[in-house]
Amino acid sequence: MKTLTIIDTFGFFFRLFYALKNFQNSKGEPSGMISGFANFIYSLENEYKSDYIIFALDSKGKTFRSEIDPNYKTNRTPPPPELLAQIPICIEMIEKMGFVSISKEYYEADDIIASVVKTCKDKDIFVRIITQDKDLYQLIEDGKVSIYSPISKNDYDEAACLEKYGVKPSQIKDFLALCGDSADNIPGVKGIGAKGAKSLLDEFGSIEEIYENLSLVRNERNKNLLLEGKENAFLSKKLASLYENLDLGNLIEKSIYHQKEPLLKVLEYLERFELNSLLKKLKTNPQNRNQNLGFKTTLILDENTLFKKLESFENESIIAFDTETTGLNVREAKIVGFSFCVSENEAFYVPLNHTYLAVPNQISMQTAKRALGQIYSHFIVGHNLKYDFAIIENNFNLTPPKKYADTMILAWLYNPTLRVNMDDLALRLFDYKTLHFESVVKKGENFASVELEKACKYAAEDAYITLRFYLYFLKKLEPTLLKLAFESEFNFIEVLRKMEQNGIKLETQKLQNLMQEFEKEIKLLSEEIYTLCDDKFNLNSPKQVGDVLFEKLKLPSAKKTKTGYSTDEKVLESLIDKHPVVSKILAYRELAKLYSTYCEPLLKLALKDENSRIYSSFLQTGTATGRLSSKEPNLQNIPAHGQYAKDYKSCFIAQEGFSFISLDYSQIELRMLAHFSEDEKLLEAFKNDEDIHSRTAIMIFGESNYETRSIAKSINFGLIYGMGYKTLSQNLKIEASLAKSYIEKYFANFTSIKSFFEKVKNEAKANGYISTLSGRKRYFDFTNAKPMQIAMYERESINSILQGSAADIIKLAMLELYKELNIDKRLILQIHDELIFEVKDELCENFEKRARDIMENIVKLKVNLKTSSSIAKNWGALK
Repeated sequence: MKTLTIIDTFGFFFRLFYALKNFQNSKGEPSGMISGFANFIYSLENEYKSDYIIFALDSKGKTFRSEIDPNYKTNRTPPPPELLAQIPICIEMIEKMGFVSISKEYYEADDIIASVVKTCKDKDIFVRIITQDKDLYQLIEDGKVSIYSPISKNDYDEAACLEKYGVKPSQIKDFLALCGDSADNIPGVKGIGAKGAKSLLDEFGSIEEIYENLSLVRNERNKNLLLEGKENAFLSKKLASLYENLDLGNLIEKSIYHQKEPLLKVLEYLERFELNSLLKKLKTNPQNRNQNLGFKTTLILDENTLFKKLESFENESIIAFDTETTGLNVREAKIVGFSFCVSENEAFYVPLNHTYLAVPNQISMQTAKRALGQIYSHFIVGHNLKYDFAIIENNFNLTPPKKYADTMILAWLYNPTLRVNMDDLALRLFDYKTLHFESVVKKGENFASVELEKACKYAAEDAYITLRFYLYFLKKLEPTLLKLAFESEFNFIEVLRKMEQNGIKLETQKLQNLMQEFEKEIKLLSEEIYTLCDDKFNLNSPKQVGDVLFEKLKLPSAKKTKTGYSTDEKVLESLIDKHPVVSKILAYRELAKLYSTYCEPLLKLALKDENSRIYSSFLQTGTATGRLSSKEPNLQNIPAHGQYAKDYKSCFIAQEGFSFISLDYSQIELRMLAHFSEDEKLLEAFKNDEDIHSRTAIMIFGESNYETRSIAKSINFGLIYGMGYKTLSQNLKIEASLAKSYIEKYFANFTSIKSFFEKVKNEAKANGYISTLSGRKRYFDFTNAKPMQIAMYERESINSILQGSAADIIKLAMLELYKELNIDKRLILQIHDELIFEVKDELCENFEKRARDIMENIVKLKVNLKTSSSIAKNWGALK
């Protein structure tokens, strides 16, 4: 006998939802129902051996039972939005997996199930009904029909039905006629419960028999209740009775289950809702190895094979591409090989310069250049293409392709707070463990020493997983963010590449002379500190400094921890009036850090370059707010203030015949605050080009002088970062109550700002994210946050909009300015709101005007953008 499994679909979904109610993915999308449903499908082959599978659906709108009783099911509260959000996805999954689903207008899923049961009785097909609803128990018939509960994992035959409800399957509709069903608003007989109904049916068999023999009912109370509730009893039995004569056509034949893994057809949903354990099960199942999840790695050592493969690609092919090199420094690294992938079935590795003993013949660099030119004619997808494009240009003198996409940028746009490196991303999205570099390349060696077979597995996997990333984000990323990626973020790669290539010149002899002066000053400061403390100790040891300050000199301190006393800058600043040595220690630390962190490493880098230039790497995906970050070396973190900073920065000089031009957005984050809050006074102040800090000082204190303006400035900028009155009191060293009054006066004057802040916090909590000017999103998990985290998220939500939108603007400006640049006009640095160019002297005046015009008009806001500019021969002289 064959088996047909039919699912009471919506009832099943509802049960799954409430059983797994709090499940959600990392973006906050509810996923419990989807997870439960996917796991049910996975267990079909083992738990629900079936020859046929049908999903029975309720029809939309009213059914014939609503005409019998207008109150039928009207008691149900509307389903929660988290439930409604998942149902269409589960229905789509049913369709994509190729299962048969059926609904009939005017009827319920129960009626479809009853009709299927009737049809199968004549076809020697056993029917298993997946449901939790008791009205379907009336269909149970040993050897013909059973009920299976997916929640309790119990199978119900006639005996199990009798044990569960105390009545036979044939009596279920009579049972419901007596005790009713609150879930469906079936009234039953008021006052007769399950126990009473069972007792009556044991004695009389059905409600018809009960009412024909009402005088024989021994319990007087029940007799009266039955008499009063007769109409409802027969009405309820009509409502509980199933209609079994629906025309199903060839439904049974169409519902044959072919037993191939259906979940492979809905991987996009499993990945989107991060059903990682299920994905892992699918991948480890040998039967699935070659069905979308597995891929073949192919090593190409022959020129003819390489070009035959490349020529087989269609013109519009998407090619995932990656390079393998001897190092991470793009200016020094040599290419070792490259990989590519056009489908999820196979990825290729082309070795060029592996150097181990007895390495086979590899593709020549000349052949590789031709092949890369052919690959570049397609649409290229990579993960961190800025690096790959630089490697190919430096090794082959090939400029980047016209069409490309970067999955690292897409991952960052999808969620900028999570890591976007390839290994972490593959694990998070697909539960896929990539081969790690350290497991392939021995310590102290580079990729050139890796054997070809092992190199092929590693490199081809990079191209394969990059293609998977791209296809994933094409489906998952919102259209506005995809548009942003293709219209600006991908183009920005070239802006950064060119800025990194330009670098900045360091006057090495001047820096060496300055370092000698710093060494003398460091020695002098050390001796002064030792004298003031009457002790000699390691000034670079926080523990020893803490012991001297707080135990020997008895300065007031916070409680000592296991690691010793805190001597950070904040602590020392609070003690500056307590002892003269404190200011000396701060000066020593500033100078020592400048010497060891900036002077020595940057001098070393400049001496290695024939033009004495230093080249930094700028990260497009390095921050959650959207600001660029700089590394190796970090040129955004060069000290801007302090007594030694200007002397140090003056060692960075323009090329002979060129000058530096600095263009800096003036108070851009405050202007963002004015734009978003639409505060009239703030907008007016910027419109009239007023000194915003003086205006704030007058509003709070009634006058503006050096002290009040300084406090106003602290408040203006502090509030952008979510500063509260406690932080303000600590920063200004004033009473908390006074700091609180300053902030209250601020909000009393700028009335729209506070309501804007509250609106941002509320929307961030409700939506789980904020959006910047360009539509980039930053996510916050308020649902699982502790009170301290909630306060932090509230601060960050405000700052992310303001700082993030400022980052959007300067990025747009850089893209537009890039069109103006050439060998005589170069962008060399971006330091958040400031751009520094190196421009030929005779072009400086015109370029400065043009650049200011672009920067100030790049977007249309409710407030004007303003830039300040400066021209000088060295960085230290720029204002």
